[in-house]
Amino acid sequence: MTQTPCEPVGEPAGAALEGVRLDRAVALLTGVSRSAAARLVAGGEVLVDGAVVTAGARRVVAGERLAITATPAADHVLLPDADMALNRISVVFEDSDVVVVDKQAGLVVHPGAGHEQGTLVNGLLARYPDIADVGDPSRPGIVHRLDRDTSGLLVVARSERAYRSLVEQMRSHQAERVYCALVRGHPEASSGVVDAPVGRSGRNPLRMTVTQRGRAARTHYLVQQRFESPESLALLACRLETGRTHQIRVHLHAIGHPVAGDPTYGARRREPSLLGLTRPFLHSQSLAFRHPVSGETVETQSPLPSELAAALEACS
Repeated sequence: MTQTPCEPVGEPAGAALEGVRLDRAVALLTGVSRSAAARLVAGGEVLVDGAVVTAGARRVVAGERLAITATPAADHVLLPDADMALNRISVVFEDSDVVVVDKQAGLVVHPGAGHEQGTLVNGLLARYPDIADVGDPSRPGIVHRLDRDTSGLLVVARSERAYRSLVEQMRSHQAERVYCALVRGHPEASSGVVDAPVGRSGRNPLRMTVTQRGRAARTHYLVQQRFESPESLALLACRLETGRTHQIRVHLHAIGHPVAGDPTYGARRREPSLLGLTRPFLHSQSLAFRHPVSGETVETQSPLPSELAAALEACS
């Protein structure tokens, strides 16, 4: 394919783009959207001084020459959703750099296959338009995720400096995330750590599994209560060190204690009526992190949603 060079990153462009993310720099130099630029970078179509670079977050250095080797594909436009912002987003904490939301179950965090609109991100864009240029353009502002059917606390960045800080806090385990999970059976130990890599299942691409081909994952758990009715159950507090897709659900299933009501990683027999649950009993109840600007600790809490509280009340 014929190489189409971008404008060289030197004076005066170099002064303006010094320290800018590579995907944003490509967008500014070519006129394409950030999401289109991000796809070009991730696809190996962007050269920096003649070498392929696939990290969109890499910072441009003045004097470097950028070039692309492909035409950007058509964009999917992220549309603000005012109804979502008004009726389905519950804000726990907010300032000019950070927002913490209490996500309800059933809400998808960001657009993807089968969920192009009606996501949390669409609502956030309507309420906080400034997140459009923060982080990954396909999921602006999003630092970490919750499964569609998991409820609870989620932190969102409103500025690039906040995004960089929060991503690093998640990576280095400085942020603390604690989940409440009701599981089947009684773990032998009152506390423990599940240290097992998690990756995509070879049999079912929609499932994750413990596999040596996966990425490192660690989940700490603490038994808070044990129940005998309507069957053997235990209430756990789970603290994440890493944040792999479906991590808690996969890890608890792997040690023989699947999350109650989980249709994907639950028991071998179907159990739609267990405690009246229509989704996994998993809730992000506590989230703490260092504020990216002030440095002060931000601690947030979320009570159990009514359907999970009712299910817990039925245990004895």
